[in-house]
Amino acid sequence: MSTQHEEPGHGDSPAAWTAVVVMLIGIAAGTVFFFLHMATLVWVCVGVVALGAVLGFILSKAGFGVNGPKYSPKTHD
Repeated sequence: MSTQHEEPGHGDSPAAWTAVVVMLIGIAAGTVFFFLHMATLVWVCVGVVALGAVLGFILSKAGFGVNGPKYSPKTHD
């Protein structure tokens, strides 16, 4: 069953994908560094996760969000 949506939905934009990928990398690396008892690098990864959130917000305001002028939704055939 396939349903057609008129709007692209939440997070289907370059801004959201960039934010999520950066935060996932930060979380994955932070988990490894936590396991290896490298506290300083864990805190660096916390900063990377925060940077990912800020980056997503900035890209959204720059027009790469779902309703932004630089975003072109892909058609799902």
